[in-house]
Amino acid sequence: MAMGQVREGARLGAWAVAGVIGLAVLYVIGAFAFGAAGWITAPFRGEADKRENTVGSGEFRQTTYEEFFDLCEAVQNAEGTIQVLQEERKSASETRTTQIDQSITALKASRIESVNDYNSKAAQEHRALFHDKDLPYRLDATAERTTCTN
Repeated sequence: MAMGQVREGARLGAWAVAGVIGLAVLYVIGAFAFGAAGWITAPFRGEADKRENTVGSGEFRQTTYEEFFDLCEAVQNAEGTIQVLQEERKSASETRTTQIDQSITALKASRIESVNDYNSKAAQEHRALFHDKDLPYRLDATAERTTCTN
């Protein structure tokens, strides 16, 4: 085998190796550009999409804003109904007193549920942004009367 043939074989081998490396590099670039980039940035895009679908949504903002008022009003409605029933109880028959007591118990449970729901939503970072400044930050489950404006 002549020295020229060895050099020619080495040259062809080098070109073959360079071609394989080149194809591998192109494959990696293509995979990254069309797939891996999306996979790598998914957590960031997911957070941005989540924020855009909630905080950035006008419907979400309006619904959340109104929801705080609705929950506070539900607490006040329960308190008002409890007060009316307590007044009625003073002159009610024994049968009606039993019914009133059951209603009051149910209304107290419903009131506590609304207070807890209000407080839970007020503590959520993505909802707290839409909490009206005139509403209390938290409601007190032990208070007899709730005020929905400061």
